[in-house]
Amino acid sequence: MMTKDRRSFIKDLGLLSGAVGLGSLLPLDAFGAGKKEFFSISLAEWSLHNTLFAKKLDNLDFPLKAKKDFGIDIVEYVSVFFDKKEKDPAYLKELKSRTDGEGIQNHLIMVDNEGNLGDADPAARLKAVENHYKWVDAAKYLGCKTIRVNAAGKGTAEQVKDAAVDGLGKLTEYGKKHRINVIVENHGGYSSNGAWLADVIKQVNSPFCGTLPDFGNFALGGGKEYDKYLGVEEMMPYAKGVSAKSMKFNENGEESDIDYERMFKIINAAKWRGIVGIEFSGPGSEDEGIRKTKQLLEKIRKNYK
Repeated sequence: MMTKDRRSFIKDLGLLSGAVGLGSLLPLDAFGAGKKEFFSISLAEWSLHNTLFAKKLDNLDFPLKAKKDFGIDIVEYVSVFFDKKEKDPAYLKELKSRTDGEGIQNHLIMVDNEGNLGDADPAARLKAVENHYKWVDAAKYLGCKTIRVNAAGKGTAEQVKDAAVDGLGKLTEYGKKHRINVIVENHGGYSSNGAWLADVIKQVNSPFCGTLPDFGNFALGGGKEYDKYLGVEEMMPYAKGVSAKSMKFNENGEESDIDYERMFKIINAAKWRGIVGIEFSGPGSEDEGIRKTKQLLEKIRKNYK
């Protein structure tokens, strides 16, 4: 993943003289570290969205459930479940205290509903950028390395791309000041076109801006689907995480509609090492879906030791 462009990113930020900090910003394999394990497993909070929306689980209790019920000590939050308390110092302190006390790693926050970073209107786009600042601040306080955002907007593919490059670029500059990565998930529309999203990130041209390839979010709209395997392959050079989407499983414990073996061959071929997040989004028991996804990931990982 350390391509020529990536090396130029590092030089641009003057980070070569401060390599200690690079480990938290670039993939583990960038410095030859972490080669013993293909990937670590985290739990995306969205996997429990039905439970959370039903008020049977609270955001503050999510990390401990991840560890005690599933044996996962790396967590990914979703902004909506903070219930607008992301700027509340007491709330953030309590969440950090709980995770620190249990040895749980706060990995990233998935941010939605803060405006379109690819909005064609400059004023609306800037407002969206500024709306995300508080999430960078919250991530920094909690010890996360990353926030996940969306690259949405209206217009032609090129118009939205230009706007998204500008919006993401501005937000990334703020993230850079706090050493927080800003990453974009394929999340519908143009962003579900792997080549389009890869080009957006390439044009932003910062080691603090990357992708979060999701195995299942490739709906382009109008009933059209982008090739999920091609999309992941196109996004991997810029990936700072991977979202292992799962919906349903067959009798052999394999994901019914996503070839995980094929996905991880693509990921490994990119020489990527990092954190893979479980994101179960199917029907039925969320707990069972999480456990089946974890079992599948552990099975895959054994093949790469």
